[in-house]
Amino acid sequence: MSIEQLKDQIPDFAKDVRLNLASMVADETLSPQSKYGLLLATAIATRAPVVIAAMESAAAAVMTPAAVAAAKSAACVMAMNNVYYRFVHLASNPEYKSMPARLRMNVIANPGVDKADFELWSLAVSAINGCGACVDAHEKALQGAGVGSAAIQTAVRLAAIVQSVAVAIEAAGHGVVQAEE
Repeated sequence: MSIEQLKDQIPDFAKDVRLNLASMVADETLSPQSKYGLLLATAIATRAPVVIAAMESAAAAVMTPAAVAAAKSAACVMAMNNVYYRFVHLASNPEYKSMPARLRMNVIANPGVDKADFELWSLAVSAINGCGACVDAHEKALQGAGVGSAAIQTAVRLAAIVQSVAVAIEAAGHGVVQAEE
């Protein structure tokens, strides 16, 4: 499924969502790798099969297989980290903050793509997953790497749009990937 086909499945009650998706896909603020990695990583974070299929197809057309794998890795490692670090942040017991996480996350140190892209994807997924501690950590790393606030805001706007696409598709009853004829 393509992004165009996905847009066609967004119902009229979510016209703003459809328009926002079209606008974001056309936006040239970020490099193609940054943007399509964001589309893929955030689609995976929505857990909506039809959205994942469309974004993976689009990403594969402009990204190397290694970059596609890195975007998937960002979504996966953040799924783990966002749960753990959200708990540590929200728990009243301060003891958890001093305990080692003991979670493997080597991909963060060596993602196989530009570190700033991986951090941007991780930030966007963390925004969808609602982990303030991870949002802060990735935003700080991006600022330290010289990524400006406008690019960071664009990444989070994209995450918000992809999440809203998933909700609109589910609300319309199109959440299952249809077999290609």
